[in-house]
Amino acid sequence: MPRYEYRCRTCGDTFELTRPMAESAAPATCPTGHPDTVKLLSTVAVSGVATPSAPAPSSGGGGGGCCGGGCCA
Repeated sequence: MPRYEYRCRTCGDTFELTRPMAESAAPATCPTGHPDTVKLLSTVAVSGVATPSAPAPSSGGGGGGCCGGGCCA
């Protein structure tokens, strides 16, 4: 189940709730009881570092292009 982050407009506290996607737009009450909250936009950052042992992708010779599956002409 996804976690959503909310901020209370009354006290300024930020809190998270785990709820089904179908309830993501439902009103959320602050843990201190304030009803005036807003759902925050969450972003996910994914980063990685290539290791020297990993071969670099090649751009030629039947590799399939951009996605590797031959879907690009």
